[in-house]
Amino acid sequence: MRIKRVEIREIRLPLVHFFETSFGRTTMRRIVLVRAEAGDIEGWGEVTCGEAPFYNYETPETAWHILRDFLIPWALEREWESPSALAEGFRPIRGHNMAKAAIENACWDIEARRQGLPLARLVGGTLEEIPCGVSIGIQDSPEALLEKIARETAAGYQRIKVKIKPGWDTQILERVREKFPHVPLMADANSAYSLRDVERLKEFDRFNLMMVEQPLGWEDLVDHAKLQRELATPICLDESIHSVEDARKAIEIGACKIINVKLGRVGGFTAARELHDFCLAKRFPLWCGGMLESGVGRAANIAMSALPGFVLPGDVSASRRYWREDIVDPEVTVTAEGTIRVPTSPGLGFTPNLGRIEKATVRKESF
Repeated sequence: MRIKRVEIREIRLPLVHFFETSFGRTTMRRIVLVRAEAGDIEGWGEVTCGEAPFYNYETPETAWHILRDFLIPWALEREWESPSALAEGFRPIRGHNMAKAAIENACWDIEARRQGLPLARLVGGTLEEIPCGVSIGIQDSPEALLEKIARETAAGYQRIKVKIKPGWDTQILERVREKFPHVPLMADANSAYSLRDVERLKEFDRFNLMMVEQPLGWEDLVDHAKLQRELATPICLDESIHSVEDARKAIEIGACKIINVKLGRVGGFTAARELHDFCLAKRFPLWCGGMLESGVGRAANIAMSALPGFVLPGDVSASRRYWREDIVDPEVTVTAEGTIRVPTSPGLGFTPNLGRIEKATVRKESF
């Protein structure tokens, strides 16, 4: 694969409803898109970082810098055997996985189009439909949260995730369970607690949760292992898992019972497949997390979620939950049964709408 041209652009998309976590509230997404060309084929990738360095240290500004000054020049300098070879070429750059993933995933899109294969099939996906859950942020009131859960369960979503933080946790989970005693439910703390909160976290056991996601520090494994020994509720690690080595260590010390995989967080499809294959061999459950992606990043998540080890419903939901108008055609939709059909056309299976993308663009550079 000889990459002859790369374009990066920042787009801004307003959310249809604010999304709040323990980090704060988001109303507008700043998204860096990558378009790469090899021969007469183009591919697309998305930097999935947040606007501020709260989920991790990456931001649109750091991604722009790393792409412009390091990753893109390296990608253009020679021919690559495969997207995985490109990923290997990026290894000397420490971290910045979301920037790396954007350009690597664009190359996977190119390779899938070149071979005439759906991206899901090229990366090893076997599922024809993927089960979908939904992530619901912190709301202005418990009543607003309950109303949202009712709407999403009526839409068919197979699992509900609610964001929590100190002051918005046990009392909220109690209200949810009173109204929805049987809905598959999980809670996501985004590192909002410490081991000092162990007694409060043990209260979560009475709510019959599928899991509590990332309750402790964003790079911690050891304290999560201590906490898991205190909880009946499974801990799911998200921010703490950046590679297959992190997963190995977490499993060995008992830091979690479930892992959330995000393409950007681990650095792209090559790393995600390594992690997937390791956990599949261990029979360790995985699911796909979300980062308020546009349709480009959402399409990549669908492809990853088709891998056989993704046995739990992921945060891959319909475009209309987030955007009045997504930047891909067709927009991502969810069936009444709470599933997404994996595309069968070559590449991502969704076509970037250049008109909408151009309208949302605030800056771009070509190389």
